[in-house]
Amino acid sequence: MSTTAATASQRRGRGGRERILAAAARLFATQGINATGMEQVAEEAPVSKRTLYAHFRTKNDLVIAHLQGLVLSGATLESVLTREDIPPRERILKLFGRPAADAAPVRGCPFIDAAAEFPDPESAVHSYAREQKLRMVQLIAALVAELGCREPVALAEQLATLADGAASRAMVLGEADYGRYARAAAEVLLEQALPGTT
Repeated sequence: MSTTAATASQRRGRGGRERILAAAARLFATQGINATGMEQVAEEAPVSKRTLYAHFRTKNDLVIAHLQGLVLSGATLESVLTREDIPPRERILKLFGRPAADAAPVRGCPFIDAAAEFPDPESAVHSYAREQKLRMVQLIAALVAELGCREPVALAEQLATLADGAASRAMVLGEADYGRYARAAAEVLLEQALPGTT
C-alpha cells in the first residue's frame, strides 16, 4: 500500500480521537499550545478537519482533553503521589527524582505551561490547570498528615513549590536531574516538620 493510500485509509479508519490527542501531545510539547493550529493537528493526526471538529469543537476542548489524558495516563509529576505501593515519605521525595533514561525530554509541568499560555484565570484551560495544581497540594497534604505533620497544608505548599520550581528549572536548563537540589531542600523540610525525624 502506498503512503498516500495508507494516509487515506487512516483518515477513514477508527481511532481518530486517539490519533488527534497523540498528535496534539507531540505538537504541544515541541512547539507550545498557542503555536499549534487546529489544521496542523488534523494534518499530523492524520484526520480531516471535519473529524477533528466532530471530536473537539474548539481548541480549548482539545487542550483540556489533552491535559485530562495526561492525568489519566499517570504521565504527570503528581501521579507518584497516589502510588500505594510506595511509603508516603518516599512518594513525596519521588517528586524530585530523576526521570527514567527512556523518558521524553523534560518539558516542565504541563499544567503550568498551559496556564502560562492561557493567562486569563477565567479561561477553561487556566481553570483546569489551577485545579490540578491545587489537587497536587491536597495529595501532598494528605501524605504529610499521615506522617504526623501538624500543619500539613503549609508543608504541602512548600513541597509543591519546590517540585514546580525544580520542574521549571529542569526544562529551562535542559538538566533532567535538576530535582536533586529540590530533593535536598525537601528532606530538610520533612525533617523539621515531622515528629521523630530530627
